Amino acid sequence: MVISQDLDELMEVSDRFGALNEGRLSSIRPVPELDIEKIGLMMGGAHDMEVAHVEG
Repeated sequence: MVISQDLDELMEVSDRFGALNEGRLSSIRPVPELDIEKIGLMMGGAHDMEVAHVEG
């Protein structure tokens, strides 16, 4: 797992992407089907959000 605000870095090192927004986790999607606009919408809470269950 990588946590970063650098979207270019995330796109380079990840094969799947999910975003947290106000305690909700977006659906995890393969990076090749995403672009910066879609990631921005996920980060803003506009895509398939559900309550996140964080372990630890």
